[in-house]
Amino acid sequence: MNSEELQALIEQGLPGAQAIVKGDDGSHFEATVIHPDFAGKTAVKQHQMVYGTLGNRMESEIHALSIQTYTPDQYKG
Repeated sequence: MNSEELQALIEQGLPGAQAIVKGDDGSHFEATVIHPDFAGKTAVKQHQMVYGTLGNRMESEIHALSIQTYTPDQYKG
């Protein structure tokens, strides 16, 4: 797994999302995910939405994933 693959999984699983993924060791990643559907949802629910795009990869391919979630209005780049 690399950053580009993880970014693609998130963006495919959350159509309309923008994912910025960092991590170069193949198992530890940081993801910033911007999606309008995060509006009005708790941080826990937002993170669950992101994890839901990864299937069982959190159990095998991804050792650690740090997630920051924003709506487009919240994200300042």
